[in-house]
Amino acid sequence: MDNTQLKEKIFNTIDTINERIVEIRHDLHMHPELSGHEEHTKYMVKGILEASGYTITESERHYGLVASLTVSENAPTVALRADMDALPIEEQTQKPYASREKGIMHACGHDSHTAIALGCAIALAEHKESLPGNVRFIFQPSEESKEGGSIEMIEEGALEGVDGIFGLHAYPYLKTGQIGYKYGVMMASADIFSIEVFGKSAHGARPHEGVDAILVTSMIVNSLNHIVSRRIDPLHPAVISLGTIEGGKASNIICDHVLLKGTVRTINEGVRNAIPAMMKSSIEGICTSMGATYNFDYEFGQPELINDDKMVDIVVEEAKMVLGAKNVIDLVDPVMGGEDFSEYLKRIPGAFFRLGTCNEEKETCISQHNSRFDVDDDALQYGMKIMTASALSFLLQKA
Repeated sequence: MDNTQLKEKIFNTIDTINERIVEIRHDLHMHPELSGHEEHTKYMVKGILEASGYTITESERHYGLVASLTVSENAPTVALRADMDALPIEEQTQKPYASREKGIMHACGHDSHTAIALGCAIALAEHKESLPGNVRFIFQPSEESKEGGSIEMIEEGALEGVDGIFGLHAYPYLKTGQIGYKYGVMMASADIFSIEVFGKSAHGARPHEGVDAILVTSMIVNSLNHIVSRRIDPLHPAVISLGTIEGGKASNIICDHVLLKGTVRTINEGVRNAIPAMMKSSIEGICTSMGATYNFDYEFGQPELINDDKMVDIVVEEAKMVLGAKNVIDLVDPVMGGEDFSEYLKRIPGAFFRLGTCNEEKETCISQHNSRFDVDDDALQYGMKIMTASALSFLLQKA
């Protein structure tokens, strides 16, 4: 059986199971689980995969799992990854399958990622004897956590023996029936920081007797914003954003302690490594001049997501066959959001692409991390077909 015939058979299987995959996605959407708590999701996924003949590897540390379909120990292996966790957001879509968990919803599309991967797994397993290599599915927890769940999966061997990897993400900025791709750097690194400013309390009517931590903090905030606008090459995008500021006890007391937390995003490793020192020098200079002290903690998080050009070529070629060339869109510019799929790409060749999910009539064009976010179910079949076709094409090239 040649590759074209095999793809046609797998696509026919996907068409046959599509309604079931939509139902699975709805079930996952109704029962979302936060990072580190994906128990229902894991056991639902595990049951479906075991019924399809996969060998399952579980963890004692988390709810992620690896499912392997082995054709031959000497054959190449391709991995497909899906993240499973939800977000602490109260859903407001009013859809029949809306979240039943108060304050938790799939506001980033991970339910659709998991359902698509399950569809791929079922379809590929039905044609195991004709596959040109091995397939491994990585069902990952905690993508939304600050640490990212991919590192734990990698540490436990998820990539051992894997030659290449593909991943996708629901994308409400493209229409259903379209995908977006990007060569090279696709997404930014995602670091976090905290700053504590220590002053001296005093009566609000006698500020000269204290050291106003709020005033010092305001000067730090202003200085940090100047780093991007005046100290970073404008040809290398960077973002320094403060998400929280906490301080003060009463309206008539000079504040003696403020805590700030924020994030830094870059798409250039040199800029990324330079920013912490720039921040520290600004904070130290202001605190010293104002009589305050400080603690500065900077934590490097997920690196830039950098696609492999040859792997992107595979996705683009297969997507054009499925969707038509006009619906396969070069995104051109990277985005400053982070994604821990980047950790896999640091270790093996791979490609990450955007799956269009926008359908105005179904109200699925709302951005991620929004209480009204939803995915167009019609997009699932396209995700399954492009992922399975890309996996087959990669295995044939490696065989």
